[in-house]
Amino acid sequence: MNAFPMKWNSLLIYSFLLTGIFTTASAQDASLLFDVNDASAPVIQPWKVIPLDQDYGGLWAVAGDVDNDGQPEIVSSENYNENDVHYTTTAVAQKLDGSILWKWGDPDVGRKIWHHDVACQIHDWDGDGNREVVLLTKKHLVELDGATGQEKRRFPIPEGASDCLVFCDLSGKGRATDVLVKNRYRQIWAFNHAGDLLWTVKDPGGFRTSHQPRPVDLDGDGRDEIMAGYAMLNSDGSVRWVFQSQSVDQSRGHLDCMRVVREGRNPDEFRLALTCCGANNIAMVDGNGKVLWEKSGYHFESINVGYVIPGEQETQILVDIDHKPLGESPLWLLDASGVHLGRIVSDYCRHHKLLDWTGDGFDEIFVAHNRAVYDGRGRRIASLAKPQRSSSAEKGEDSLLLGDMTGDGVQDVLLITPESVSIFKNEHGKKPNSPAPLGTGLNVTLY
Repeated sequence: MNAFPMKWNSLLIYSFLLTGIFTTASAQDASLLFDVNDASAPVIQPWKVIPLDQDYGGLWAVAGDVDNDGQPEIVSSENYNENDVHYTTTAVAQKLDGSILWKWGDPDVGRKIWHHDVACQIHDWDGDGNREVVLLTKKHLVELDGATGQEKRRFPIPEGASDCLVFCDLSGKGRATDVLVKNRYRQIWAFNHAGDLLWTVKDPGGFRTSHQPRPVDLDGDGRDEIMAGYAMLNSDGSVRWVFQSQSVDQSRGHLDCMRVVREGRNPDEFRLALTCCGANNIAMVDGNGKVLWEKSGYHFESINVGYVIPGEQETQILVDIDHKPLGESPLWLLDASGVHLGRIVSDYCRHHKLLDWTGDGFDEIFVAHNRAVYDGRGRRIASLAKPQRSSSAEKGEDSLLLGDMTGDGVQDVLLITPESVSIFKNEHGKKPNSPAPLGTGLNVTLY
């Protein structure tokens, strides 16, 4: 591991300053900046609560301006699932006042909860300035007019290739005109806008697929490479490189998550963080797949990248450790060199986000299950109000998304249950140099 003496000095000073503020770390983690258990905090009330349609709505939700009125709408879905094979069965678009814009599908087939991505996204696919709602049924990709919900077209996909959908630019057109679909863990298909098959890959690089393939242009040629699992694919579907762990048997599972920690002018400068399901590992690689560091021994799951520690110039990595007993669920904060900076333990930390909520230019940590907001010192500074749920409601997990829901260019917080979407307006967060797009953006995923 690389040594950064100046950085370590700052960390040690910071740790000393925090002595007595946080729960004492265990002996083996005495170097942590914070090691805290959950606590109570003042409650933030939502700006708006949108009750989801009882027949067509569900826990999977995305947001975007589908009718070009300058305000985002909520599109939520139900899904059918059998033996971990699933497809989208309904969609409903609702205004922020709760009114129904349109409904699509069969509400008698699916369920409201999930344990996976649901293939329903918002995207201006043809580039005409109007957004479509695109989803995957059992055997088809279906494109709906965003304003009316009317079916514009559909084209066939292989049965079972409805696990998720990802828009990308494989053709070098300067925008995401191509789409990836996949089955649960084995195969990916790439189609262009016309529905023509571009390529398909089974067991990329000899390993299972990830939950959601991730597009990234590593070489600046205007075409996306695809992190398909442990294999990075070229835009034509050929294997560019395969991640090879030096610490674990990665064949025990699959890639859970990949996030870009640092972009670059060439692949050498990129930094990509990976989590390995089943193999219990987190790793950092460059854009050529070279392993820079690894940490093993825990089921690391989803990654957020941001600036959490005040005064630090490098980004940090927030990652949850799943498959833990209720009440013993940790979030870890790592720096870009793999140094373990801090830990928060609460009931269940599976769904989390980073967002500047206070306006100081640094990110707070948001967790869905306990609705907590933590600062860069691991302290719970606020709690999002608990959504009301009927006694008969299915007890799914709460979902947490970020998106500009007010049109001010600053991301807000969406807390989603099978029955409602609660929007918490970000009134103090610093406006980014590039304003956030209206809604939750492209390629929403749980991972």
